[in-house]
Amino acid sequence: MSEKTAQYAIGVDLGTTHCALSFVDLDLSEGEEVAHEVMGLPQVVAPGELETRELLPSFLYLPHPQELPPGAAALPWNETPAYVVGEIARRLGAQTPLRLVSSAKSWLCHPGVDRKGAILPTDAPEEVSRLSPFAASVQYLAHLREAWNHAHPEAPFAEQDVILTVPASFDPAARELTAEAAKMAGYHRLTLLEEPQAALYSWIAQTQGGWRDQVKVGDVILVVDVGGGTTDLSLIAVHEQDGTLALERVAVGEHILLGGDNMDLALAYGVAAKLDAQGKKLDPWQLRALTHGCRAAKEQLLAGEGVDAVPIVVPSRGSKLIGGSLRTELTRDEVHRTLLDGFFPEVDVLAKPAARARGALTQLGLPYAQDAAVTRHLAAFLTKQLGATAELGFESPEGARFLHPTAILFNGGVLAARAVAERIERVLASWLEADGAPPARVLEGADLSRAVARGAAYYGYARLGGGVRIRGGMAQAFYVGVETAMPAVPGIEPPVHALCVAPFGLEEGTAAPAPPQELGLVVGEPVRFRFFGSSVRRDDTPGTLLERWRDDELVELGAIEADLPTQGRGAGEVVPVRLRARVSELGTLLLEALPRQGDEVWKVELDVRSS
Repeated sequence: MSEKTAQYAIGVDLGTTHCALSFVDLDLSEGEEVAHEVMGLPQVVAPGELETRELLPSFLYLPHPQELPPGAAALPWNETPAYVVGEIARRLGAQTPLRLVSSAKSWLCHPGVDRKGAILPTDAPEEVSRLSPFAASVQYLAHLREAWNHAHPEAPFAEQDVILTVPASFDPAARELTAEAAKMAGYHRLTLLEEPQAALYSWIAQTQGGWRDQVKVGDVILVVDVGGGTTDLSLIAVHEQDGTLALERVAVGEHILLGGDNMDLALAYGVAAKLDAQGKKLDPWQLRALTHGCRAAKEQLLAGEGVDAVPIVVPSRGSKLIGGSLRTELTRDEVHRTLLDGFFPEVDVLAKPAARARGALTQLGLPYAQDAAVTRHLAAFLTKQLGATAELGFESPEGARFLHPTAILFNGGVLAARAVAERIERVLASWLEADGAPPARVLEGADLSRAVARGAAYYGYARLGGGVRIRGGMAQAFYVGVETAMPAVPGIEPPVHALCVAPFGLEEGTAAPAPPQELGLVVGEPVRFRFFGSSVRRDDTPGTLLERWRDDELVELGAIEADLPTQGRGAGEVVPVRLRARVSELGTLLLEALPRQGDEVWKVELDVRSS
């Protein structure tokens, strides 16, 4: 029995600091005329106070059993929710940070932890219950679903087409885990979409057909997305196909854990230094509270033109502390100076992100970027992608040191600060001028905080034939590690070669040809698959075998632990197989092993529990 035709295409942005939901009424949309809205999300903003806002803060609070009076967190669809999420969670967490779950999305893509384990908050005392990044994500997604069903009882969420966005740099395991969380939250008709593409879709939709007047064949659009937890960089080329303009995503940057969270912490250290100069020292608990206070103050200072300073209260841990709560302020000048000079310095295009030797022992935490300078990461991305448009016939000027964008689209809450966007414009213009190229023009009209949700909903409409599509496929070529056969040598591990199984640009819902090599697959005992990705080796085809590669060519992804069934064979037996990679409609990678004899198929499932 076929699925009922959806009335709405729903776009969901599961952000690091905010979530949003937008929708397109498919019955009322035709051609460039799109019935498009951002939905208000009911949420508790203070104990007993319910408001509807377009953004749901991605925070979850674990209250003490006696902390909130009965009904204080009641929602229209649930009088006694198990968890407190949204604005009230952010406010309560600023006062008691050890009970606050934040940055769940960043933890969800961290291969070094058990993402389904109860690990958040990481420094919570024993008496505070913990939650997994996976479970927190389910809670945010479920809140959006319930909000929809409350507002649209005649069009149940389960019957609509839902497009959920993920960072373009998410690896297959993180995509799979996000999709699993969505399905657990009741997202049945689900498609995943890269966030930078969603931002461009939103811009296209907002121009109401005028986008063709703003771009031309040969343009290369740089999408700079600086959100709460990550910086995403993408390149989208404009070319001609069948006599019309076409858009194709040609490059995606690495997963850079660098965003508003880092900036909030930098502001907190600056304020803490100011307090320290006054003889007021903060302990780690107070620094966490100060960080949340700086986040709220930063958003207020960047949003309000007439606001020059915002007061901040740093809570004490008890009445016995001398002086009680500490009071200070964060100024507009401090915010701009910290953000511009610390995170967006003026650097040369050949600058590389700084790297330092890591300590042998470290606390369990997120793998943040070592270099906080977004502009250095941007320089490295553009120099690495110098030949990204060659296959489309776009010739780089002689002597070019980096790929020259001709247009730039900003996205992400951090870039709502005009001073930050202008700094990136100026830095990029200086690089282009030094190469003898004209400055990149800015594509105006982007909705920085809601663009991803809006663009996802528009994509749901476009994929049904109603709008412009951006071609893309897989943003990397993928390789599996093949251990070479060699005699045992003390202290020497067998070399590992990288076999291409999925080429760059492989479209969702398709399978790559099986490489010709026959390999041995170990069944019936625990084994470890090593995977690699490359955003620069665009010509490799399934079967390309790399014995050596440069560090900037291949990046090792999270390993996959598996214990493959014997299928009637002996434990530890080595079965001759050929490999075939397939990309699901959700954009997740699945590796199948096909035996020389027999009709079994071993599927290498992504390990979403731990690395």
